[in-house]
Amino acid sequence: MGSDPLFSHGVTLAVILIVILKVVVAFAVLLVSVLLMIWFERKVLSDMQNRIGPNRAGPFGILQTLADGMKLFFKEDLVPESADRAVFKLAPYLSVIPAFLVFAIVPVGGIVHIFGHTTELQVADPPMGILFLLVMSSISVYGVTLAGWGSGSKYPLLGSVRATAQMISYEAAMGLSIAAVVLISGSLSTRGIVISQAGTFLGFIPKWNLVRLGVVPFFIFLAAVTAEMNRPPFDLVEAESELVGGFHTEYSSLRFALFFLAEFMNTVTMSAVIVTLFFGGASGPDIVGPSWIWPIVWFLVKTGVFLYFYVWVRAALPRLRYDQLMTLGWKVLIPVSLAWFLVIAGMQVSSYLGFAIFVVVLVLAGFLSRATQIGNLSDRYRLGRNRSVGAKGVE
Repeated sequence: MGSDPLFSHGVTLAVILIVILKVVVAFAVLLVSVLLMIWFERKVLSDMQNRIGPNRAGPFGILQTLADGMKLFFKEDLVPESADRAVFKLAPYLSVIPAFLVFAIVPVGGIVHIFGHTTELQVADPPMGILFLLVMSSISVYGVTLAGWGSGSKYPLLGSVRATAQMISYEAAMGLSIAAVVLISGSLSTRGIVISQAGTFLGFIPKWNLVRLGVVPFFIFLAAVTAEMNRPPFDLVEAESELVGGFHTEYSSLRFALFFLAEFMNTVTMSAVIVTLFFGGASGPDIVGPSWIWPIVWFLVKTGVFLYFYVWVRAALPRLRYDQLMTLGWKVLIPVSLAWFLVIAGMQVSSYLGFAIFVVVLVLAGFLSRATQIGNLSDRYRLGRNRSVGAKGVE
């Protein structure tokens, strides 16, 4: 599995058992983090909205998510008569499984010693880990798409069609921002990307990709991945005000719970991916105590910041209109991410070339912006003229 020292002396029974242990622990940690994330989101939202939030099950209501999950587990499982039964039952698992598989390539700590073996705190470190991330993020949308199509109902189908269009619109921008990270890190391995961010500038500025790439790819990736996860303000796939409940309208019981498990699992996983790609992963200073603990602590702190950010965005921002969603994806994120990728590539060759590309990009952006403004004014004038002509005809 890539550079993991666990496999340096071959594959033995002990190595296989350690790998199985890592998989089980990672899955258990991810499930517990999802339970805590749901409780955390409900409590923070209630505080922001001057409410109490969960306060019945367990101390501070921390067991409320577990109680809700048990309730859904024992509910009746319904399958619509007009549904494609095989696709309808498969869809929830296509949403959950990719979320866990992406978490498997995230390095959550440094090097540890287990039962006389040295290994990384990471389930797997494939040399093409970033490509694996892109593949899994593309597959996850099929769960939503097939859920809407297999339900045999119009409103879930509309939600699934929206999911397809949204994925296509933001996948390109997300891929270009990741390409910039790979270009400057020189590695497709997630641990290799973390290692490339070691050190500082001027002795105190972290050498994170956030700084090295000029923050633009980070904001593009943040917006694109939020749209990929269908989180507010990009949650048009399950817009209850117009689609009843979106793609999962016809689902109940455990399958209904799996979709929400996938949504919150994706939130945790993608927050961890953001930390890995742009904020140095588990890197940080060792203060006191065992050195293997602090990488885990720094990773949890950084990930927790983004989890809070997603909750804050949900409470603060209204849902975008669909035309705004498409405009942001196609007219803003994709051109900006492509232009910035060219600038980064030029900087890798020569600082003069990078600066020249930057100037050319600014000039082209100015021309395109002005042309867009003229086009919008022309459209408004034509629309106003048509309305006036129609009003005269009615008179």
